[in-house]
Order: sequence, then C-alpha cells, then structure tokens
Amino acid sequence: MVDDEPDIEHLVVQRMRREIRRGEYLFEFAANGIEALKVLTDRDDIDMVVSDINMPHMDGLTLLEQIPKVDPNVKSVIVSAYGDMKNIRTAMNRGAFDFVTKPIDFEDLRVTIDRTLDHLEMLRDALKSRDKLVAIEHELGVANQMQQSILPTVFPKSDQFGLYASMTPARDVGGDFYDFVPLKDGKIGMTIADVSDKGVPAALFMMSSRTLIKGAAIGHSEPQEVLAEVNDLLEADNTTAMFVTVLYAVYDPRSGELTYASGGHDPPIVLRKDGSAEVQPNTGGIALGIAKGAEFGQHTVKLEAGDRVAMFTDGVTEAARDDEEQFGMTRLTEALGKLGAGNAAEMTASVLDAVHEFVSGASQSDDITFLAFCRH
Repeated sequence: MVDDEPDIEHLVVQRMRREIRRGEYLFEFAANGIEALKVLTDRDDIDMVVSDINMPHMDGLTLLEQIPKVDPNVKSVIVSAYGDMKNIRTAMNRGAFDFVTKPIDFEDLRVTIDRTLDHLEMLRDALKSRDKLVAIEHELGVANQMQQSILPTVFPKSDQFGLYASMTPARDVGGDFYDFVPLKDGKIGMTIADVSDKGVPAALFMMSSRTLIKGAAIGHSEPQEVLAEVNDLLEADNTTAMFVTVLYAVYDPRSGELTYASGGHDPPIVLRKDGSAEVQPNTGGIALGIAKGAEFGQHTVKLEAGDRVAMFTDGVTEAARDDEEQFGMTRLTEALGKLGAGNAAEMTASVLDAVHEFVSGASQSDDITFLAFCRH
C-alpha cells in the first residue's frame, strides 16, 4: 500500500485484520513512490501494489512507470478520486491492472485485490505452461535430430538390385525407422520398424533397436535369429516398457531369394513383373522387447528379374480420410498393381502419392514409412 495519508496503515490493518490473521494478505506500507521502490527492491515476494496517485517526492503515475523496471511481474492497482478519469486513463495506459476510488470501499478493495491476484496466478500458470512448451519443443527438436541422424539418406546402388525408403512423421518426431546393412557374399539386410512411443524416449529406443539389429545382422545369417537376439537384448534393459515391431529381410543376389522374419509387423508384398501383387505369409513373431525367449519364424520368396518388394509400416495401410475410412491393404495392393516400370525411388513416390491423394488433406495420425526393393 502506497499512500501519504498517516492513518492509512492503521485503517487497512484494522479493516483487513481477518485476512491478515488467516495469512491471506501480508501488507507492506510506503508513504510515496520512492519508499515503495525501495520495498520492491528489498523484497522479492511482493505480488501487488495498491497506490494513491497524489503523493510527495514521487507520485503514483510515476511509480507505475518505475515498477516494471524493478519487477515486471508485480501487478498494480491505482487509488484515485471519484470521477478522475484523466488520471485513471493515464494509469491504465501505464500498466495499472485496475483501480479503486476514494473514499476506499474496503469490500470493493477486497474484490479488486482478489481479482488481481487471481489474474496474477493465471499469468504465472500460463508462463509455466509456456516454459514447459518451450522445453517440449526443444526436446522434440533434439529427438528429431536424433531420428534424422539414424535414417539413411544415401541408398546402395547395384547392377543387381535397387533400394529406396522414405519416412514422413506425423509429428515432430516419429516412431518409425528404416535401415539397411551390407552383409557378406554380397547380401543385403533391410529393416523397417515402428517404435511404440514418441519423443526423446522413442528416439533413444529407436537408436538402440537400430544398433542392435545391425550388430545381430552381422553376427547371424538367418533373419529369425537376428530378431530373437535383438528381442532378448531389448527386453533385458527395457525399463520404459516400450516395444518395436520389426520386419527384417535378407536378399541374396546369387539366388534371388528374399528371406524375412517379422516381429509383430506386416509382411512384405511382392510385386511381380507381370503386375500381380502377392502379400507374403506372416511369420507369426511378436513385437520385440516384450517377452524374453520369444521365437520367430521366417519365410523365403524367390524374386525374378523385374520383381519388386514393398515393405511398409501401418501408417500406410491405416492412413485415414476425415470420414475415418482407411487406405487399407486392398488399396495398397491395387496401387502397387498399377505401377509401371520404375526404380525403387519412383515406386516409393508413386505409393506415397496414392496415400496422400486418398486421405485428401486429412490430418496425419501416424508415421508413414515405405521401403521399396527391386531386383533388376
């Protein structure tokens, strides 16, 4: 309270005694703006200033200009003579939150104080939410960088086969990833996967999964052995209870055989040279990281020259329009069947264009990831 009237302190303490006893209000008093600024400088727990306008040394309007320099979070209420609209307008322009008139109606003052403090509390909550949002945005930025760092951007080139993949996240950070690894005897391993979560934890889980798959792929020749080893390693240190669905395939250019194993993931689709699309058998494995000792089956399909393979996450088949109708496996096989001759990159672009055309601008709810493989 800032007022040069000598009786103001006694009057306020008397009329606000119940609130003071209950600990709702704690008052400090100053006789002018200079004294008020000293109180604000000495104490960091002042929430609100109630100030008269006409005071010696420094009046209330000048004080209003100085308060934000000391503490921009303090809210101000001005006390003015009834009808003094000129000064009231000036006070509001200088940042006063509200005003009360003389002679002070203490019931009105209580309401004004409570309203001002409620506003201050809402402002503080908003600032906290903003800070949390900034922190989340920073976290998502970090996670996005982490994710992008593990997705290959340069794909292997060979006279015998072609490979290309694309991932479009639904949010700043997706749960999908793809990868490939050169193996001995000219073979190549291919992975497409979908982590159960989002954000930094998912990005870390993705990086762990990718590293483990690469390591296991080098150590094991059979896809089912790769998934079994990665599953046990993920499950052993999975404090976050996340999991990842994985489709891992190995192509042998000498025989033209593609052997794959699935950990809870959709099987691949083989597009034959004649345009027919064949959905391959599901090998029956569960998602990785859930159950130790889980077993995984595998399946081998022979690719002839000109055959192509589609590997994808459920973001492709479950892409939905505003009416909630999904793209589905049937439309995917039809889109593949309509493909003309083209390399893996063109095949990927064509399928993704079909998905985007189907959803017709509806908001994307899941990551869309597609991997194309062609035997030349």
